[in-house]
Amino acid sequence: MRVKWFIFKEWLTVVLLCILWGQGDGLRAQERDTVYIVQRDTLWLESLSDASQEDTVMQVKVRSNKYDKRVHRYRKHWEVLIPTHIKLQYAGNMGLISLGTGWDYGRRNQWETDILFGFLPRYESSENKVTFTLKQNYIPWSLQIKEGPFSVEPLTCGLYINTVLADEFWVSEPDRYPKGYYGFSSKIRFNIFLGQRLTFDIPQKRRFLAKQITVFYEVSTSDLYIVSAFTNSYLKPKDYLSLSFGLKFQLL
Repeated sequence: MRVKWFIFKEWLTVVLLCILWGQGDGLRAQERDTVYIVQRDTLWLESLSDASQEDTVMQVKVRSNKYDKRVHRYRKHWEVLIPTHIKLQYAGNMGLISLGTGWDYGRRNQWETDILFGFLPRYESSENKVTFTLKQNYIPWSLQIKEGPFSVEPLTCGLYINTVLADEFWVSEPDRYPKGYYGFSSKIRFNIFLGQRLTFDIPQKRRFLAKQITVFYEVSTSDLYIVSAFTNSYLKPKDYLSLSFGLKFQLL
């Protein structure tokens, strides 16, 4: 009996050891998914295996100080001065060819302000000349054509001031003329215009320098021509109206 009891205790001990060993492996497996300690007392946390948690974006609110706010305002104010487009215009009482830049603004970018420098050939004068123009445009409507890349602006209007950068032109009458002999300045002209535009929206993959190209034409006249038309009945529209053409390259 004692021998049998001894053998039974030995087998029972082996079974218990196997059970405890298996539970130990299970515990180690569970601990492996949470926290475990390696050499040199370093604590390592294993990354979560859930793929959805790997794509989680953590949003941290950073409290900005007065300096950061001042830098933000500074950059925002200077960004307003970055030109949004480039224009090339032929004729229009501002030179044979004019080139310049400008800004679009407004809720629908319906306002434009342009600065243009023009080239005026000498014709019958002694030398070529350069003109400077400050132009304000208003575009009330922009209509897309059949959801395609083209849009049309059926009406554009505005005014501009231009001058010739030369000494022989004057703002006020020189002393050599009788007072009131000329009622207008020969250096500064005020102009008004009406026109239309057609815009092509360049596809995203083909954009290089501009995102849009606009073709336009304008019919304009100046203050001096308007007065001449009313005081001289023999003048025809071609004598006091000017037709011009241009291209606009939308940068931003």
